[in-house]
Amino acid sequence: MKPITNFKKGSRNAWFPYKLTIKSVVISVLILTGLQVSVQAQEAKFTKPSWWFGAAGGANFNFYQGTTQQLTNDFMVPTAFHDGQGIGLFAFPVMEFHRPGSMLGFMLQAGYESRRAAWDQVTTPCNCPADLETDHLAYITVEPSIRFAPFKSNFYIYGGPRLAFNVDKRFLYEQGINPAYPNQPATPDVNGVFSDMNKSVISMQIGAGYDISLSADTKQTQVVLSPFVAYHPYFGQDPRSIESWNLTTVRAGVALKFGRGKKIETPEEVYVPAVIVVAVEPEVTFAVTAPKNVPVERRVRETFPIRNYVFFNLGSTEIPNRYVKLRKAQVKDFREDQLEVLTPKELTGRSKRQMTVYYNVLNILGDRMVKYPASTIILVGSSEKGPKDGRAMAESVKTYLIDIFGIDASRIAIEGRSKPKIPSEQPGGKLELDLLREGDRRVSIESTSPALLMEFQSGPDSPLKPVEIIDIQVAPIESYVSFNVAGADTAFSSWTLEIEDEQGKVQKFGPYTKEKVSIPGKSILGDRAKGDYKISMIGQTKSGKVIRKETSAQLVLWKPAVAEEMMRFSVIYEFNNSKAISIYEKYLTAIVTPKIPKNGTVIIHGHTDIIGGEDNNLKLSLARANDVRGILENGLAKAGRTDVKFEVHGFGEDQSLAPFENKFPEERFYNRTVIIDIIPKK
Repeated sequence: MKPITNFKKGSRNAWFPYKLTIKSVVISVLILTGLQVSVQAQEAKFTKPSWWFGAAGGANFNFYQGTTQQLTNDFMVPTAFHDGQGIGLFAFPVMEFHRPGSMLGFMLQAGYESRRAAWDQVTTPCNCPADLETDHLAYITVEPSIRFAPFKSNFYIYGGPRLAFNVDKRFLYEQGINPAYPNQPATPDVNGVFSDMNKSVISMQIGAGYDISLSADTKQTQVVLSPFVAYHPYFGQDPRSIESWNLTTVRAGVALKFGRGKKIETPEEVYVPAVIVVAVEPEVTFAVTAPKNVPVERRVRETFPIRNYVFFNLGSTEIPNRYVKLRKAQVKDFREDQLEVLTPKELTGRSKRQMTVYYNVLNILGDRMVKYPASTIILVGSSEKGPKDGRAMAESVKTYLIDIFGIDASRIAIEGRSKPKIPSEQPGGKLELDLLREGDRRVSIESTSPALLMEFQSGPDSPLKPVEIIDIQVAPIESYVSFNVAGADTAFSSWTLEIEDEQGKVQKFGPYTKEKVSIPGKSILGDRAKGDYKISMIGQTKSGKVIRKETSAQLVLWKPAVAEEMMRFSVIYEFNNSKAISIYEKYLTAIVTPKIPKNGTVIIHGHTDIIGGEDNNLKLSLARANDVRGILENGLAKAGRTDVKFEVHGFGEDQSLAPFENKFPEERFYNRTVIIDIIPKK
């Protein structure tokens, strides 16, 4: 594929910023000196205050999760409560310091807040409905924060610790009667005080707000109204020292703040030299790559790898609902090759067939253990709370396999750890720790039984045997239209595309900040087979100037015509690892390489998750793809073959091209991949 148009062939020279500066200085002309401007007496003006004082109020939206059953030292309800929610009020005095026009500042809030909630109704063993609520769970809090205005504007974000002191902890427990016996006496309500409450809690918050000025700059005392919203994650917010309560809060409110500005002294008469500077246009190149049509509908026979991890939600040792869990009566009808009938409850949408396979990992494991009664496994639970919590996670998986598939308990060993054997969070790491720790909270399935494992794999860290699925591929990545704006990352704050067809219809795409963007041809053409387009790139420079470049291109829609079957294999990497694990080399050489047909094409796509820097992920994905290409080429060379064409792409963390989303840790783990598409000669 060749660029259709390429403006200004000059490279992005290292001395380019200096060249702009020299041109600006040379072209700058002093038009007039000693120009007298009379400034008439006017009403005094005042600066924005640096110190602000006021009050804030609003609502806390509280969300409880965990287990609540032992309400007091002497009172345990017959059935545990789990999820709860409620709205409580808060009221604080507020103090802020931030100099006018600066980005950094300081905030302090301290006052009263309610964390009231009502739990979801449960049913006791007597078939009686039971309710639990707390209208009086309250704290006195002190919340110092760093204030950051990223654009030196009225918009700001803030974050910092939260120190809370419990001042009220009353609850109300109500148990109804069995509806089948309406005449039975009602159980008295219980008004009590929660036991084992933590007297103080240290957690954190992050939020954003916007200052709306209510005063003119001619007033010394100025008033600001600030609506804001804040997020209080559950980290550190355990209200009690027993059970597994945790609390997440979203706060929404408004602050009214007052401050006194300083008078701006204005001279009666000043002399202003007028200087005109001619801005030099940044040098960028703009090119469009329009691919040829690929007239093929590809039927994909994919060997989908099974990640031998089950990821658990923070604060819970129960198998998450997004995993497919069977009833005992469904086991006899379970088939690996018909998993589309057992779809997960919380599937995100992208690559639905493939994630359906993964979310059935426990059922695939149980089915294989039934078929191979000599096989054994070790379930290793890893938890940031320690080995005991990790064992509880592993015990949940073991219980499911025993209760649903009837696996003998002696075939399943369990182990608890603080960190998995191959952790995502590395010592000394400081960035994106929340995402890394989500990936480390898991149960790893280990086995030494060959019947359960991938070909040529052995040892406790070996992946499970993959599942083969068949699907129809949509427009492939090589059919996307590419737009390359070399120099955009330094010249522009952002750029957009306007694409106009022969009838004058204009489509707009963007804004973008990257130098290269790929858009599916169908997004531009719609149902048209082809079209001639005028394509405009509009760049916004960092100084506010608009630069426009134009070209034209003929686009051809990718459309199915001749059916062919394509094979797909995948290699999954550990976090930040670009070298293929040695056990994959034999698999790629002995299993994948022989399936490449004569004169076929192998398209290799490297991907990463969203953790880490964008530039580093782009290099990492290309290194992974080239690593796989090297192994396949070596295998072909040993067989005396040179007839295969390779295409290698590294897409980094690009979420528009990633195989999966990045919402859950399992999706991020599957995105650390190289996908190998084997296409026969047309």
